[in-house]
Amino acid sequence: SDELSVSEGSLLLSADTVWGALRGLETFSQLVGRDENGTYYINQTEIVDFPRFPHRGLLLDTSRHYLPLRAILETLDVMAYNKFNVFHWHIVDDPSFPYESLTFPELSKQGAFNAMSHVYSASDVQAVLEHARLRGIRVIAEFDTPGHTLSWGPGAPGLLTPCYLGKSPSGTYGPINPILNSTYEFVSSLFKEVSTVFPDYFLHLGGDEVDFTCWKSNPKIGAFMKEMGFGEDYRKLESFYIQRLLNIVSSIGKGSIVWQEVFDNGVKVKPDTIIHVWKENSPPYMEEMASVTKAGYPALLSAPWYLNRISYGQDWMAAYQVEPLKFKGSPEQKDRVIGGEACMWGEYVDVTNLTPRLW
Repeated sequence: SDELSVSEGSLLLSADTVWGALRGLETFSQLVGRDENGTYYINQTEIVDFPRFPHRGLLLDTSRHYLPLRAILETLDVMAYNKFNVFHWHIVDDPSFPYESLTFPELSKQGAFNAMSHVYSASDVQAVLEHARLRGIRVIAEFDTPGHTLSWGPGAPGLLTPCYLGKSPSGTYGPINPILNSTYEFVSSLFKEVSTVFPDYFLHLGGDEVDFTCWKSNPKIGAFMKEMGFGEDYRKLESFYIQRLLNIVSSIGKGSIVWQEVFDNGVKVKPDTIIHVWKENSPPYMEEMASVTKAGYPALLSAPWYLNRISYGQDWMAAYQVEPLKFKGSPEQKDRVIGGEACMWGEYVDVTNLTPRLW
């Protein structure tokens, strides 16, 4: 929080933290105008400013279209003008793997759109982290598993589940293979690296939209399901994987954020796991916010703010009218809403239309 006082001959900004001072300087810069003679001026004013929510985030997707470093840094600048404080970097997904891993260099060599031009090197990532830090913005990296991982396959043989047509492999691949010990050794090594590269306490682990078709087709997975007593319930297999992943991440001293399916499917998660609500209508997102907070978990809202989805005309109005606490629940439940995130998914967004669509 910060207090800004502008009076004749005196400008005073006071804040308890450097981040509050940064926000106050941002406010101050936006109060300065210029008259027709080019003279700078500022009106007398008293401002007490504080954030309503601690998590004010923005997601960029750099897998569906690669975004050059400059575009990310410029976005961080505009986030600072608007007092956003979390950059959620959805860095990899099915279409491409642009993150250059030191532990597994083949992931980007085989999985990026172009292993030379369409990658984020260690120094690129450091540039993003530092640019963000100087503007009071945390960077939370998302490595989504077990679905959304097709681009991981070429650089990590044996990681993805081979799909079957009848009794033989079809040559295509599905989600990460949850029945192999080698899978957990791989994700453990990758997340150890990621946890040292990205200093934030939280990692986003994804966990959304897992397609069970490939798992269902694979006889080895069928045998494992039987052995574990999972019956035909593939959500139990998904939960088996995610629980192990959450334990790995917890053992390296990091907290987890997961998409809402992890909660919806009844996975046992630690009490401080943040549940990220993204589905608009199944159930209606305010009901989901009520369920998540009633179960005692911190909730993060994105469902009404998918800014990549545009219609003709003024569709920003609906985004502005959202009240994140407009659900039935106790005051304790409302306190568990840590904030929101606007999402800019990249299916139809690249560097040419990112800025106008986002701001």
